[in-house]
Amino acid sequence: MDLIALAIPFFILALVVEWTYDRVRGTGFYRVNDAVNSISTGIMSTTFGYFTKFTSILIWGLVLQHVAVFDMPLAWFDASLRGIALWAIAALLWDLAYYWNHRLNHEVSVLWASHAVHHQSEDYNLSTALRQTSTGFLFGWIFYVPLFVIGFPIEVVVTVGAANLIYQFWVHTQVVRRLGVLDYIFVTPSNHRVHHAQNEQYIDKNYGGILILWDRLFGTFADEKDDDPVVFGVRKPLASWNPFWANLQVYDYLLFDAVRTRRWRDKIGVWFRRTGWRPPDVAAAYPKGQTASVEFEKFDPRISSAARHYVVLQFVIAIAASVVIGGIFATQGAAAVLLPCLLLWAQLLGMGLVNEGRRYAVPIEWGRLAGVSALLAGAWLTRTAATDTQWLQIGAAYVAISAGMLFRINNLKQ
Repeated sequence: MDLIALAIPFFILALVVEWTYDRVRGTGFYRVNDAVNSISTGIMSTTFGYFTKFTSILIWGLVLQHVAVFDMPLAWFDASLRGIALWAIAALLWDLAYYWNHRLNHEVSVLWASHAVHHQSEDYNLSTALRQTSTGFLFGWIFYVPLFVIGFPIEVVVTVGAANLIYQFWVHTQVVRRLGVLDYIFVTPSNHRVHHAQNEQYIDKNYGGILILWDRLFGTFADEKDDDPVVFGVRKPLASWNPFWANLQVYDYLLFDAVRTRRWRDKIGVWFRRTGWRPPDVAAAYPKGQTASVEFEKFDPRISSAARHYVVLQFVIAIAASVVIGGIFATQGAAAVLLPCLLLWAQLLGMGLVNEGRRYAVPIEWGRLAGVSALLAGAWLTRTAATDTQWLQIGAAYVAISAGMLFRINNLKQ
């Protein structure tokens, strides 16, 4: 049972409720462009995961088969007192492993390159929770290997991991303020707002997933202060609505330094040393400044109303497409969704470029729509069933409506 898939309708409902609250109360927690980018990044992470998440399962399975200290049958994890205790231990150990995974994601440059995606949003709302990396599969699995060395079944570990992730969704909000004694035990919205801050006193604090006790135990806790309001985002802003660049930005920084430094130990060390460290020769030749939180201004390019309407259309279609693709993946596997995912990723890229007001965005979108049209024409000539015809008609309608709206964009900038 996929707990995250079951939770998606509740995520969407909560997003709608929070967005409505924001509009009615005028709190300013949401900007459409930022929320669209966060959710687009989440869509990209989910669909990219169809082709990468097998790596962790494969490695964990090998560890469980060949290295496990204890044989823990899945039947042990039932509704008995022993079973409940084992579930609780597994959840506790996952949360501890998550703490160290999360902490090192902030402290080691190559891990930060992946995790930074989640922190790039300069707003803080439930859409921020969906803003996830597409490259976490590279190293994230490492931190949970100890659970398989102990002998916990994969089904149990995956389930408690999903429950941990689902819990973290609700703490990405400014609507909920302080929660009294709960703030001392659990990761709450107040505690997690601190984690997403770029204020000096809040940097690299509050790493817990469910329990904030780990931060209190290991000295990484900071309390939210009324006299120091949280400034969200990162010190080196993304300044882009491009979901691909969101995933590649920090890797690009590290590669830049690795290529230009003279010493080989620095070429390697730049990836694995503390975040922010740069080879001395490169730092001297190519100095980089950081924006202090007191001087920070949100990235917020203004685009024309026609461009905004086009982005909204593409966003709605992208969400619908991601749901359809998820259903196909669940029944037919990764091979069946490769082409649909490529088309979806191209759509997300074009949508982001239009949202930024890039002058080359419209020509790129015309090219994308021409490519989609060519694929639809080829599929029409080889159709074999009535259902194929129905989907092709929907695709043709999408291209026609998109082209009509794109034709109305005379000027991207407002």
